Amino acid sequence: MKNYKIILSGGGTGGHIYPAIAIAMELKSRFPEAEFLFVGAKGRMEMEKVPQAGFEIKGLWISGIQRQLTLKNLSFPVKVISSLMAARKIIKAFKPDVAIGTGGFASGPLLHVAASQNIPTLIQEQNSYPGITNKLLSKKANKICVAYNGLERFFPADKIVKTGNPVRQGLLQIDSKTIKAKDFFKLNHGKHTLLVIGGSLGSRRINQLIEKELDFFDMQNVQIIWQCGKLYYQQYKIYNHTKNVQVYEFLNTMDLAYAAADIIISRAGASSVSELCIVGKPVIFIPSPNVAEDHQTKNAQAIVDKNAALMIKEEDLDADFENKFAQVLASGEKQALLKENIKKLALVNATKDIADEVEKLLKDKE
Repeated sequence: MKNYKIILSGGGTGGHIYPAIAIAMELKSRFPEAEFLFVGAKGRMEMEKVPQAGFEIKGLWISGIQRQLTLKNLSFPVKVISSLMAARKIIKAFKPDVAIGTGGFASGPLLHVAASQNIPTLIQEQNSYPGITNKLLSKKANKICVAYNGLERFFPADKIVKTGNPVRQGLLQIDSKTIKAKDFFKLNHGKHTLLVIGGSLGSRRINQLIEKELDFFDMQNVQIIWQCGKLYYQQYKIYNHTKNVQVYEFLNTMDLAYAAADIIISRAGASSVSELCIVGKPVIFIPSPNVAEDHQTKNAQAIVDKNAALMIKEEDLDADFENKFAQVLASGEKQALLKENIKKLALVNATKDIADEVEKLLKDKE
């Protein structure tokens, strides 16, 4: 068997990093002798998370273009040229057999250079509305793996394969981990557990909501695992271990956090939505309104339309939250219905299906 060299790029947020790591893990299990190299953006969270997962990573000096007119945009062309030159050097030294991009700043220069050198490329688009990087890359990519229908509007139809989004493999058997999970977090087995996840960096609005409702949760006899995010941990850590609250900057054991939860409050980023379908717990989505084309609301709406989750928009939280949360908490029937319906939407083989497409590109090249 040939010792393949596989290069991957994706980052900026957990939504781009974890799919790339999941794909790499699956390929490593198929090709134990393969060499892997990640390329990320300097100073972003992938530079920490990828080595934690056991892979080497190199950083490019790149960032996104700001939507508002700002002085930061003046350095953008310089960063692009610098990153293209660095990507060329990395590819020349590593000589990859295939390049995989899961979105984020660094994947643009890397996959552009790979495609221009006729290295087979695959991009994985997590959202129902693609980012600008993947739209540009799609013209030269060999394969585009997507999670939603209707992406022919943005990508060449003959390259699209609907696979779903890769998720961490530990999430596939969480039902058997409930007791272990509640013990791990030192939870009371007789209380309902709420898991709050606002994305890898945290969500200001969700954190404000949880802080405001702590007395309400206490009255409802609910214990909380609250991932408030890196940006907000210093502000909210004062609530740690008060009123059955545990506050975390980041949760490294997501499988156990999901297993311990009875109800989940979450943003509606594409990777989170895909994971929550597999996890199969009652979910209240609070989509971020501050993303391109409001795609989080669209992601959540696709689940709500199947009667598989609830959604509360940020502007409706003050009026609707307590009522909707109390209704779900009080009704075992409602919880069971939401669980059953959201599980039907899970695409559990996404990681394997994407790895199959990578394998085809590797075999075609031989």
